[in-house]
Amino acid sequence: MILRRSFLIVCLLVFVAALSGPPACAQELEKLEFVTRSGVHPFSVEVMRTPDQQAKGLMFRRFLPDDRGMLFAFRRNEPIFMWMKNTYIPLDMVFIDRKGAVVSIATDTEPFSERTIPSGGPAWAVVELNAGAAAKMGLAAGDTVRHAEFDGK
Repeated sequence: MILRRSFLIVCLLVFVAALSGPPACAQELEKLEFVTRSGVHPFSVEVMRTPDQQAKGLMFRRFLPDDRGMLFAFRRNEPIFMWMKNTYIPLDMVFIDRKGAVVSIATDTEPFSERTIPSGGPAWAVVELNAGAAAKMGLAAGDTVRHAEFDGK
């Protein structure tokens, strides 16, 4: 009876772990800062540099810590279109130019939506944060993002 109960507990733990998806730190984190009128706001981000990484992004994740985000480094200065397919977490998407200036912000994006979300102009990269993070920082177009991916660093 004790062995059977232990087996069931282990099965339950494996099931719960599988539901939670990949850990938020599935890859090495890098420092990124938003510089706004209210000050400097540090985040730790996963950087998606390859097409395979970029295609998956935050899909299937069910949690993102408040001080974390994901940087999509497309490294092409052109209009960017994102979507929320298979994404559980409502996000703010920050579109950034090559020098690290915020081009535009899409706030509180709809989970699972396949509607495209445009950058509204040429952008070099996108940072995804939990919905509401941009408003908390007072982030606006023209603010600065500091990270090695941008010329302004």
